[in-house]
Amino acid sequence: MSSARRVDAVVQVPGSKSVANRALACAALADGTSTLTNLPDGDDTVAMLDCLRSLGLGVAGGAPQATITGIGRIQPAPGAVAFAGLAGTTSRFVTALAALSPTPVVVDGYAPLRARPFGPLQDALRQLGATVVDGDTPGGLPVTVHGPPTGGRVALPGDVSSQFVTALMLIGPLLPGGLTIKLTTDLVSRPYVELTADVMGWFGVDGLTIGERLIQVPVGAYRSAEVEIEPDASSASYPLAVAALCGGQVTVAGLGSASRQGDAKFADLLAEMGCTVTWAERSVTVERDPAVPLVGLDVDMADISDLVPTMAVVAACATTPTRIRGVGFIRAKESDRLGDLAAELGRAGVRIAETDDGLAIEPSLDALRPATLTTHHDHRLAMAFGVLGRVVPGGLTVDDPDVVSKSWPGFWTALEAIR
Repeated sequence: MSSARRVDAVVQVPGSKSVANRALACAALADGTSTLTNLPDGDDTVAMLDCLRSLGLGVAGGAPQATITGIGRIQPAPGAVAFAGLAGTTSRFVTALAALSPTPVVVDGYAPLRARPFGPLQDALRQLGATVVDGDTPGGLPVTVHGPPTGGRVALPGDVSSQFVTALMLIGPLLPGGLTIKLTTDLVSRPYVELTADVMGWFGVDGLTIGERLIQVPVGAYRSAEVEIEPDASSASYPLAVAALCGGQVTVAGLGSASRQGDAKFADLLAEMGCTVTWAERSVTVERDPAVPLVGLDVDMADISDLVPTMAVVAACATTPTRIRGVGFIRAKESDRLGDLAAELGRAGVRIAETDDGLAIEPSLDALRPATLTTHHDHRLAMAFGVLGRVVPGGLTVDDPDVVSKSWPGFWTALEAIR
C-alpha cells in the first residue's frame, strides 16, 4: 500500500503457540487422552506435534484440533530423533522431555536453530543427573539426551531465555522430590514463566511458587485435559499496530481481558502512545483518531521482548523519541533482534540506534522510503516490516516473506484484508 488510510477491521489471529506448546508438553506427560482445540498451524506447533510422535506419544490430528494420548511418562523407541526444524521453543521443551526417557533421544534442527544457545539448559539437565552428550557443537544442537534424572535441585541463569526455565518446570513434577530452581541472575520474560505455571495447573499440577530468584515445583502427576487455545497475543500485536499507524480501529477477536499472556500488554503500551484501547471479555480493540499524534515511550520490554520489532515500527512513526530498554538478551533469538532490526529499519529511513540493552528511536515518519528488507530467518521481523510498509510511500519489499509460517502462515493475507 503506497499510503496509509484509516482502517476498520476485525481480525482473527492464530491460537497462541506459547500456550499450545506448553499444553502439548503437559499432555505428553499426562496419563490419558487430552484434546487441544484452536491449535495454531504454524511451523513451531507442527514441529512440536512431530517431536511428540518421535517420543512415542499417540498423536492424532493437528491444527486446529489434536488429541494426545500419554502414559504418564516418556517411552520412545530406540534410536528416536526429535527434529525441531527452526522451532526454539519446541527444541528446548523436547530436550527436557527427553531427559525423562530411559533410552537416548537425539534432538536436532536446521542450521539456524543449531546456532542458537542451549548450553544453560543442557548444563541444568546434567545437574539433575540426566545424561547429555554433545554433538557437533557443545551447548548447541544436535544433542543426545536420556534419563533417568536423579536429583531435583538446579541452578541456572534467568537472563538468557525463559524457555530454559519453562522446560525444566514442565518436567519438575516427575523428578524425585519435585524441582527447585535457583536463578543466578534476574529472570527475563517472567510472564512466560507464570504462563507455564497456569498451563501446568490446567493439567492437574498446582502449588508452584515463583520468586525473584527461586522457583519451586512440587511432585505431582499430570492428568489429561481438554483445552481451548486462546488467540496468540504476540501475533495480535501486528494488526493492532496497523490501527496505531494508520488510524481507525482494529479488533482482535477472541483475545479478551482475562488473557494470561504477557504480550497482551502491548495494547496498553499503544494506549500510552495515544491510542484508545477497549478490552472486552473476548476481544480487544485499538483505535486512533488520525488527528491525535503518536508519542514515544521510555519502556522496559524485558517481559514482552518478542514485541520489540512491533514497538520499533510504531515508535518510528511517533512524534517524540522512544527508548526500548532491558532486552539485550534478544540478540540470541531467531535473529539478532537488536542489530539486525536496527540495520534493516535503517534501510527504510528509520532513525534508529542500537544500545547496550535495547534501541533508541527518533521520529522518522518524514524520512521513510521504499526499501527491500531482509528477515534474517525471523518471522517477527518480517511481520513488523509488513506493518511498517502500510505507511511507507511506495511500500516495502520483504525478502523471504514465507518465514512467517513459523507462527502465522496466513499473515500476509490477513494484513492485506485490513482495510
